[in-house]
Amino acid sequence: MVLMKNLFPASLTGARPTGGHRAESPRFERVYAIGDIHGRLDLFRRLISDVAIDNRLRDPKLTGIVLLGDVIDRGPQSAELLRACRELTRSSNRFVMLKGNHEAMMITALRHDYSFLGPWLRYGGRETLHSFGMTDAEIDEPEPFDMAADARRRIGEDMLDWIDSLPVSLRAMDYLFVHAGIRPGIALKDQEEDDLLWIRDEFLDWKEDFGGLIVVHGHTVFEGKPGITGNRIGIDTGAYYTGQLTAVGLEQGEGWVFSTSDPDHAPGRANDYDPAVDLAKVGD
Repeated sequence: MVLMKNLFPASLTGARPTGGHRAESPRFERVYAIGDIHGRLDLFRRLISDVAIDNRLRDPKLTGIVLLGDVIDRGPQSAELLRACRELTRSSNRFVMLKGNHEAMMITALRHDYSFLGPWLRYGGRETLHSFGMTDAEIDEPEPFDMAADARRRIGEDMLDWIDSLPVSLRAMDYLFVHAGIRPGIALKDQEEDDLLWIRDEFLDWKEDFGGLIVVHGHTVFEGKPGITGNRIGIDTGAYYTGQLTAVGLEQGEGWVFSTSDPDHAPGRANDYDPAVDLAKVGD
């Protein structure tokens, strides 16, 4: 089990968070967003340590950490990651975990529609159930009702309730944090949850402004470096198979990017792949 006191310094703890469709938060002056972890607790621990050090070496600001969803599936340590993240969200309103499409698939498959079990298992759910102690024989139980019931017992209904209640977006400064993206031309208040969790081409191909906001997202893998354009920052770098888990640090008008695979990365010294670091330029 991860020791929570080793993940964050005291300066990153605060009051308990509120829930809801969109996360409520303090008025963050600095945010570290972390891309899709997909069961790689080892990478998460390395990156969160760098985040904590980097934050201490910068001027003091009200700082938040946002996970962009898809914490589970594919990698081997989804159960421990979920327990760690739940504890962090309950102990601090400066740590926010957003729901990703994989968390949504898990809830749908285990609680609402057993026809989703097959697709979820193929896209990484099997590894998640392994992490909760289920064997392949138990996962391959021919009766889906029985398998789902066993999985719910192993995971815990309270854990599933928490996953189901995760927010799907957070706005801070001039940034909008979501898992997949937003549908162009639709007001933020009218965005559908399915789009925030699943959208791809319509969002990625959009070249115009998103109402003055830069959208920070995961979901779509950009191998080797983040996908940065004039209106968005994509930081899913395929951690579960590349070993590269990426974070972006953001303040009003500037930002810096680093990952677990940066050989020259030193916390407190901003690195980017351009290697230009000032993400204010993405708005030009």
